[in-house]
Amino acid sequence: MTGHFLAAIALATGGPFQPTSPVLPAVSALAIGEPSLRRPPAGAWGDQRHVYLWSDGAIYRASTEPGMITDIMLQSGEALIAVAAGDTARWVIGDTTSGSGADKRTHVLVKPFSAGLATNLVITTDRRTYHLQLTSRGTGGLTALSWNYPLDEMLAIKRASEAAEQVRPVAAGLAVETLNFGYTISGDKPSWRPLRAFDDGHQTFVEFPAAIGVDEAPPLFLLDAEGKAELVNYRMRGRFYVIDRLITVAELRIGSRKQRVVRIARLGAERATR
Repeated sequence: MTGHFLAAIALATGGPFQPTSPVLPAVSALAIGEPSLRRPPAGAWGDQRHVYLWSDGAIYRASTEPGMITDIMLQSGEALIAVAAGDTARWVIGDTTSGSGADKRTHVLVKPFSAGLATNLVITTDRRTYHLQLTSRGTGGLTALSWNYPLDEMLAIKRASEAAEQVRPVAAGLAVETLNFGYTISGDKPSWRPLRAFDDGHQTFVEFPAAIGVDEAPPLFLLDAEGKAELVNYRMRGRFYVIDRLITVAELRIGSRKQRVVRIARLGAERATR
């Protein structure tokens, strides 16, 4: 589409353009005061660039200027699907890209043939749909327009935090040569069934699959020599349960009517509880 855009600009600058239909009003029928319409504040026009805060369903106003291209910049990594405008006879509209890979960015380029025009623009991508109200005036048009996306930023921060939690040490000062992995895991096989259990001579660690962050975490009970269950204190670190004592036999239990039970036992201790 970029080639068509450049050809249209060459055609537009080769001589005066004669509109074939009446000029549209400078402001569309949608009132400026309506909550769905977003426009830059008065002070934002100084550098002829503006960054909107993204809000789904909003209509964003962009003032353009004859003889000047307004660059509508989409989010990095966002793939363009289609661009549609209400008036394509008196507006030159094209697209191009910058960057590569995850930093590749789409630019939708618009240029009016004359002042006093108005139309709407709809941009669809693989992430969202943009609705814009374009107007043209003699001077003061925007050079560039873009958005920031607070929800996406919050999700990125949350993912980074979760990833950091996964690689964070389970406990400080653990020496590999002191670890004892002599534990058996038996019973039901829910999605949260532990992968392994081990101790360092002082604390016991129960490692779960990644699903423990999605599913409900089961409580841990210690079993005495008579098989009586007692709830034990523990803390969750990433996908590990950390118990500040050595365990002989313990059970993870969840559910009431159809309870799922997984037993964790130190080698040689399982028979003593039966």
